[in-house]
Amino acid sequence: MLLPITLTLAAAAALLNMWLAMRVGRTRMSNKVLHGDGGCEPLVKRMRAQANFVEYTPFVIILFGLIELATGPQTWLWLLALVYILARIAHAFGMDHDTPHKARMIGILVTFATIIILSIAALYVAYGSMRQVEAPPTLAAHV
Repeated sequence: MLLPITLTLAAAAALLNMWLAMRVGRTRMSNKVLHGDGGCEPLVKRMRAQANFVEYTPFVIILFGLIELATGPQTWLWLLALVYILARIAHAFGMDHDTPHKARMIGILVTFATIIILSIAALYVAYGSMRQVEAPPTLAAHV
């Protein structure tokens, strides 16, 4: 079975991770920092933006894949995948600021909400749709 939502999300996430890595690389080059962060605050911010993305996104992709595998593609999954990717882009831009920024806050709140929504949906799929059906009575029960 193809998983179009999960495949699209995984591709978008891989491309987004490459963009985050390129931002780190450009900041390294412009500040002449080969290893570590060199105490360069802009580099630390961009490294953390990428690391934060890498910390959360595997769970999101796995949950999307398992839910889609169990239920098939659904509109709400498409919408949530789109919102998740947009929120992660916002988070990366928000991390560039020296003070708390709305883009960063929105990015992480949407990330948390996405993981919570997907976790609840996964539990519902696993247990809500697997109710045990009682076996029909046997002849021995009537004797």
